[in-house]
Order: sequence, then structure tokens, then C-alpha cells
Amino acid sequence: MSKTEPLTDPASTISTHAETIDAHVGKRIRLRRTLLGLSQEKLGEALGVTFQQIQKYERGTNRVGASRLYDIATALDVPISFFFDDMLPSPTGSMTNRGFAETRKPFGAPAPSPIPPASTAMQTMTDEQSLLARKETLDLVRAYYQIPDKALRQKMLDLIQSMARASTPD
Repeated sequence: MSKTEPLTDPASTISTHAETIDAHVGKRIRLRRTLLGLSQEKLGEALGVTFQQIQKYERGTNRVGASRLYDIATALDVPISFFFDDMLPSPTGSMTNRGFAETRKPFGAPAPSPIPPASTAMQTMTDEQSLLARKETLDLVRAYYQIPDKALRQKMLDLIQSMARASTPD
């Protein structure tokens, strides 16, 4: 007698995964909005939607479409990848069992680098999330974006990065 796995509805698995992604994207929208010191109302005005709609996006209640995500990224001055940068591997293992498109070697390019172990990647994400949650980080980012001159902001970033490199032991 062979052992069979219980039947599961693939649609429910996909739906749950999508809801998790929607909630994550919403959290990243909220993070960036608060880092910039924007209210939901101000972001809504920039996008031509109500603050209630922004609330729904941030809670993951309403899914953000591709064109709307593009508009949000533009309004918040981040690349679209920002909303997915710190995604945890999915429970189905899709981050570790990459499909053909992610694993095939591009023509004339070296083989893709292996994915770091999940424990290392998750620890790095946790460390970064705790840094972003600090009041000091929020204050620094808000002050940075209050500098109206983009070139001066870039010089400040370069200065801080050079100071950080100088203080790192070799």
C-alpha cells in the first residue's frame, strides 16, 4: 500500500502566498512613507487616491497593481525592487528551488552565484529591519531628505559612507 499526500487546493496556496506578498509590499510602502515624513493623505494626493486607499495598500487589504506600484515607487523615490528587497523565502521553498529562468546561465556570462543559506539571509534581514525601526535612523533619513539640493544630498551620503569605511577595521 502506498502512502499518498492529502489533496490541497492549489488556489488556496497561491492566494495565501499572494496575501503574504501584499502585506509585505504594504509594510514597505508604509516604511518608506514614514521615512520621508509623508502622511497617508499627502501620498494619496500625489497618487490621486484617498488616504483610505493608502491605508488599504499598507495593510495589504487591497492588492497594489503594477502601474500603481510604479506610481508609488516614483512618488516615494525608490526603485520598484525596494518593495521586495527583504522578502523572506516563501514556505514553499521557491526562493531556494529557483526555476529555469533564475538558474540558467545568461549567454556569455558566468554561472549565477548560489543563494546564501537561509539562516544567514534571514539574520541579515532581521538586523536591517531593526536598524530601520530605530528613531535615530528615521531622524537621519528625514533630515537627509530635507536637504533640497540633490547634489548636496549625494555629497553627504558620500561623506558618511567614507567615514563608515574609515572606521571599519581592515
